Amino acid sequence: MTAPLHDERRGTSGARLPDTQQGMRRRNLSRVMHAMAAHGPLSRAAVASRVGLTRAAVSTLVDELIRSGLLDELGPERPGRVGRPGSALAVSARGPVGIGAEVGVDHLAACAVDLRGEVRARAVRRAGNRGRPPLPVLQELAVLVQLVCDESRQAGLAPAGLAVAVPGLVARDTRTVVRAPNLGWQDVDLDRLVPTELPLTVDNEANFGALAELWLGAETPEDFLHVSAEIGIGAALVVDGRLLRGTHGFAGELGHVPVRPEGPACPCGGRGCLEQYAGEEAVLLAAGLNLGEDRGARLAERAAAGDERVRRALREAGAALGIALTGAVNLLDPRAVVLGGALSRLAPWLLPTLEEELSGRTAGRACGVTVSGLGPDGPLLGAAHSVARSVLDDPVGVGAGLGGGTGRRA
Repeated sequence: MTAPLHDERRGTSGARLPDTQQGMRRRNLSRVMHAMAAHGPLSRAAVASRVGLTRAAVSTLVDELIRSGLLDELGPERPGRVGRPGSALAVSARGPVGIGAEVGVDHLAACAVDLRGEVRARAVRRAGNRGRPPLPVLQELAVLVQLVCDESRQAGLAPAGLAVAVPGLVARDTRTVVRAPNLGWQDVDLDRLVPTELPLTVDNEANFGALAELWLGAETPEDFLHVSAEIGIGAALVVDGRLLRGTHGFAGELGHVPVRPEGPACPCGGRGCLEQYAGEEAVLLAAGLNLGEDRGARLAERAAAGDERVRRALREAGAALGIALTGAVNLLDPRAVVLGGALSRLAPWLLPTLEEELSGRTAGRACGVTVSGLGPDGPLLGAAHSVARSVLDDPVGVGAGLGGGTGRRA
């Protein structure tokens, strides 16, 4: 069974634990772990206050989590205070880590995130993956994953699972990439091709980017439309802290919304899709620049330097993006639109025409447009955090610290 994504800010996964005494205990362990990860270091009394349990109940849960290696006891809290100081607790710097990996059109990446949310290992490789067979691409990705796992283990950390972000459609509750037009992939089963014994989750990169924004964004609301882009443009809708996936798991293909129906052909089979006007390659061509590495950085540098051709290309891309977003905003009424990925670096030149189109075409009140602080790292971080948070969600059922970290496939 595919490991469930943690898709709520409040700390409950999609899989409901049974209403039994054992299920209640597991839920309470999760509540303690989420409180510690979000607010620690804390004393037992402070944890009890935050989760609404008795100090005796929390003490029993904390002792179990300490024995399992998920929490550490740091010693007296605030020495010198009046009365007997409590013992400060913190999420362990050792123990489980979530492994995230990303297949991009021009790069591969992997990282490890611990239960405190800190990146503990990272590996990146530039690679032109468009048109390459899936097997060698995934073999190279597996090398990066192994490097990150090895570095984690050397630091006393146990990989708890692997989540892979891909720029394409992933069938719901599977590990199959149904279609990735910018890679040229179709019906690729990562479960069969990724050599790992870790529990494996596969999802669209925009979905992982949206989850990263939900979990890591400083002021991100629980209802927003997240838009991310490099070669392609993807989107993900978060409603009440949950991803809206659609019947087949294909929701969010904003890049293939037609903005000019008679426009150029798109790899998806359509014509005039948003990606043909606002994808990085389309903007580079319109700006008269060569394709190559660090495209977003080069566009931002030239625009900041006053290159009028680049700025004009970005204004036109912003207008196309605004037209496509208008349909989504009119249909879904999100509280905010968040620009992530490469778009975040180009926001100063995209936003004026984007907001002009959005405000002029929106039937109701136009929502605000904000820029993600995560930049291009959003999908990779979202993938790794999804695994780490699954441990917080169910320390008994998923956590490597309580389950022994054997690396069995889910």
